[in-house]
Amino acid sequence: MTSNFFLFSEPLTAERLSWITESLKYYFVNLYPDALRHPSRAESPFFAFFITDNALYSLHEEETLRIWDIILSLPSVWLFCNRRELDLRGLSVSPLKMKYPGTVFDRDKEAGSRSFWEEAVRFCRKLDPDMDTFGYLQISSPYMNRSCQNSLECLHTAAREGLSPELYVYMDGIHVTHAGQRPIEFINIGDGFQDLAEIAREKGLSFQLLASERSSAARGYSTWDDGKGTVISACTIEPCRIRNLKAIIDRFRRSHVILGESAGTTDISHAIRAGQEPWEKKEPTPPSLVIVITRPPYGTEHTLGALSFAIAGAHYGITTRVIFLEDGIYSLTGTHNAEPDDVFFNIQEVIDAAGGNENLEFYAYLPSLQERNIQKNKKLNAVLDIGPGELTTLLFSPPRGVISRHQRILFF
Repeated sequence: MTSNFFLFSEPLTAERLSWITESLKYYFVNLYPDALRHPSRAESPFFAFFITDNALYSLHEEETLRIWDIILSLPSVWLFCNRRELDLRGLSVSPLKMKYPGTVFDRDKEAGSRSFWEEAVRFCRKLDPDMDTFGYLQISSPYMNRSCQNSLECLHTAAREGLSPELYVYMDGIHVTHAGQRPIEFINIGDGFQDLAEIAREKGLSFQLLASERSSAARGYSTWDDGKGTVISACTIEPCRIRNLKAIIDRFRRSHVILGESAGTTDISHAIRAGQEPWEKKEPTPPSLVIVITRPPYGTEHTLGALSFAIAGAHYGITTRVIFLEDGIYSLTGTHNAEPDDVFFNIQEVIDAAGGNENLEFYAYLPSLQERNIQKNKKLNAVLDIGPGELTTLLFSPPRGVISRHQRILFF
């Protein structure tokens, strides 16, 4: 059974659910038409959506709930909801469970049931039974954002399941590593990751906490730099190692599952064939990476951070596709002009400069442009226009030359 995994913790808008729906339809009609004609009950679904935090509100808002009805009506689509977060918000999915029995799950409090994160980790493990490591990319700061608690719970669960946990902190995620955290109203995230290091050691597992050197320096964490990629800080928790972004990219070259605040893992092994030779007998490559840019440029670091990560990944041999959609499409409209005294990077100049990398491709989702009544800058020749069919291919089919079990998807 081909399985595809998505985790969403940020608000799920009608626009996002709509393009997900169109992709699923295209997937079934063009790639797996038999699933529509002969639906069957299996131990693992084609698609598993794990939603938590503010993404849960999409199950109650009228517009988004109508789209969820379409998604859940498709064959072999399962929905896992974080029961603890539902209860915290006073929400319930009982009507959906009655309407789609055996498809919608929120079993945290049922006797003998696994927690939301146990289900997530075990499902990911089915995608790659041989993996011994579990990674998480953290890009938001603690306390202001609940996602840091998710990364903590997820990696603690991975360790309990016998997987070596790894945390990669980037952009504002660096604040996870600050020493001396003393929150009153929240779980202490810093202490939690120090405890995780000890738990991993006791279980004979390794634990890595890698922080981006550039993100650390921008936020005042770098105390001493040897100029060769090693940075010492006087204000980080003990497990933290500040390194050049290449150190994090090297972990992405490995085949283990890596999640994030909103992320996906899609099975591409079924599409990798050469005659009768199964893909397992071929020389493996690093998993391909799809970076989905969904926010407008300049207001936050998300767009520049996503592009920097994509460029680094491509530079070190990871086949990377960047897709601009939703509000991310504003990076491509008009001609961006920065004043001479501005210290901002011009996003369009970054795209132009990176366009010649053979491992890096850029795409613009036309429905996002049309919905906003805007047009792409025609001078951005490196960015190709795509529709729902091409988007589906990018998400669920391997790029040329990639031999891997799965493909990673990160939302910025």
